[in-house]
Amino acid sequence: MLELVALISGAGSNLRALLEAAEDAEYPARVVAIGADRDADGLELGETFGIPTFSVPYSRFADRESWGAALSEQIRPWSPDLLVLSGLMRILPPSMVREFGPNIINTHPAYLPEFPGAHAVRDALAAGAAETGASVILVDDGVDSGPILAQERVPVLPGDTEARLHDRIKPVERRLLIGTILDIANGTIDLQELSRA
Repeated sequence: MLELVALISGAGSNLRALLEAAEDAEYPARVVAIGADRDADGLELGETFGIPTFSVPYSRFADRESWGAALSEQIRPWSPDLLVLSGLMRILPPSMVREFGPNIINTHPAYLPEFPGAHAVRDALAAGAAETGASVILVDDGVDSGPILAQERVPVLPGDTEARLHDRIKPVERRLLIGTILDIANGTIDLQELSRA
């Protein structure tokens, strides 16, 4: 059974889907703690699902490295098998990637390497793309640049707004996240091997 720590910045809709999947006794992973980089609405999921939560507000630190050190202190006692960045809108400092990698995965609302960064859906629309997608990646020191674990295309439809397109990407993102964690748990995806590639 994989033990996960999930990190969020917002409402945690991907995390909710993961928590619901993990309620199935057959699903081989459990979220043991939920952390956030701010007072995120998604922390309420901890109360709903009976999972401990913690918050390490980025705004209280001088730089990313000192924030990362404080975040690592909160994560360490849980000894997670996997860190899941589930809508965390921060780049982890290299020290965290070294400590917890390669067992860190992230979801992204684009078909990487297309449209990396914080505004992937907006960027796809601005580029006039006919398709975008969703990806799950192994986290490295770059911005959405790690090895791709799973991805799927999502068409951009006429008249799509950022919100409408994002709403169609999210269910794909959730499905890919749940499936990827299942594949990691059953050994179909080997993060150690991918990190060496």
